[in-house]
Amino acid sequence: MMSKKSGFGKFLLGAGIGAGLGVLFAPKKGSETRKELKIKIDELIAKVKEIDVDEVKETVETKIEEIKAELEDLDKEKVLKVAKKKAKDIEVKAEELLNYAIEKGTPVLESAASSVKDKTIEVTKQILAKLEKN
Repeated sequence: MMSKKSGFGKFLLGAGIGAGLGVLFAPKKGSETRKELKIKIDELIAKVKEIDVDEVKETVETKIEEIKAELEDLDKEKVLKVAKKKAKDIEVKAEELLNYAIEKGTPVLESAASSVKDKTIEVTKQILAKLEKN
């Protein structure tokens, strides 16, 4: 726990030094610069005192667990659900293509559209089967 606090302390020290250098290199009188630097340092110290390290740690850990759970969920159920919907959409579009070819009464086009529809159904079923297996 000490190493985490010292790492956080180094971060705050770096932030304080950065703020201090920014104020020092500003084109103002030295007394104004020192006064602003003191104000900035006091503000930084006040903010540090407000930080609850345990709360930050718990929140970060909770968010990481939530992300892991969502990724697992995404990998399984959500992907399969989306894939099933997309497969159905593709099949509907293939059916629409076939119906259009039939409507236009073109045997060559009808035959090609029928082949597209059949192959589309075959491919979407294969993809869904792979997803369900995994």
